[in-house]
Amino acid sequence: MAVRLTGKIGARFSASIASLFAALFVSLFVSACGSSTHAPQTAGTVQAIKHVFIITLENENYTTTFGANTKAPYLATTLAAQGALVQQYYGTGHVSLDNYISMISGQSPTLQTDNDCTTYEDFNLTGMTSDGQAIGTGCVYPSSVKTIADQLTAAHYTWKGYEGDMGNDPARESATCGHPALGTTDLTNTQEAPNATTPAGDSYATRHNPFMYFHSIIDSIDCGNNVVNLDKLTTDLQKVSTTANFNFITPSTCDDGHDSPCANGATGGLVSADAFLQKWVPIITASPAFQQDGLLIINFDESSYAQVTMPNASEVDFTFSGDTCCGQQEGPNLGTFPQSSAMGTVPAAYLSKLGINAPGLTGNINLVLNKQSYGGDRTGAVMISKFIKPGTVSTVPYNHYSMLKSIEDMFGLGYLGYAGQSGLESFGKDIFTNL
Repeated sequence: MAVRLTGKIGARFSASIASLFAALFVSLFVSACGSSTHAPQTAGTVQAIKHVFIITLENENYTTTFGANTKAPYLATTLAAQGALVQQYYGTGHVSLDNYISMISGQSPTLQTDNDCTTYEDFNLTGMTSDGQAIGTGCVYPSSVKTIADQLTAAHYTWKGYEGDMGNDPARESATCGHPALGTTDLTNTQEAPNATTPAGDSYATRHNPFMYFHSIIDSIDCGNNVVNLDKLTTDLQKVSTTANFNFITPSTCDDGHDSPCANGATGGLVSADAFLQKWVPIITASPAFQQDGLLIINFDESSYAQVTMPNASEVDFTFSGDTCCGQQEGPNLGTFPQSSAMGTVPAAYLSKLGINAPGLTGNINLVLNKQSYGGDRTGAVMISKFIKPGTVSTVPYNHYSMLKSIEDMFGLGYLGYAGQSGLESFGKDIFTNL
């Protein structure tokens, strides 16, 4: 029996199955103030861009998002027409966290980050490769492993992470620099419905906040100033001087499309993600910093496409193809592919919530995750800027490492990890058609 789903392990996990999956498995000035104005614009090059905004959504393949039957028409039609539709943009892994880490550090996965680090544990570093990859196991990298945030701070630029729902429930995470205690289970893998003590609920996910996986950030006094709740963004955007040069925006797991339905009762999926963009994109693009020299990137962490099969009456298999682009390398920590891992069991009656029609089955059903390869598959992306002509379409392959390299080029920084891979393309004239 073979079926196709739309979600995190399929094309869309429901909020409840996502929770089950998770349960089973530099100075004060620079940090507190807004954008740096020390470097002049360089006309005609990407260094004319001095304010970058990234909104990362969750778990959709290109065809679902940008096809004729999209549930995100604002993104697929309205926003794509305002800037560039990047058709061949790829994630770098499955299932979430490894993609976010690659975006800001160029680091390839560990077995733990490749499966979302349900235990928030230190990275055990045993060495470094010649191309800047940390060798070892675990989740939270030592301070010697740097991110673009560290690079920007050293170069006297500013950065911020804006996190949806972070701190809604202080018993789970703080409202700034929110992460579990080292060595403990990450409770943010389960979404919290609205309740008497947390009226808005809490759908913050540490695994979608890559800054929390680097000691160079979480051990710094700057972390509390720079990694904040999303509700701070509107105020920061009021002036160029209070807008950071690099802004990484992570919606809640409802607003980023991860959950469907959401713990708060919202539709979730692309419907909720599109509604989030309709609210926030006009606020960002109307800001003085964006209008002066800004770039907005809307990407997805990974593709959701998976084949779902039942090899027997007691097992359901979810298979990612793991396609890559751009000469992406696997990295030193994953081992050989294909790989399979047990996700636990659910009662047979629960399969209907996964979109699987299997009448007559009884008992417990084993869930198995299969990865055919190490890539994140094709997602597409949209980019908007005054340096991009409306209606631009790019067919050049890019991935998260390409994005990191491109942003490092904009600020004149060196390349971290696989952003420095030989032959990797930065965003070029195919996107920046108005430079």
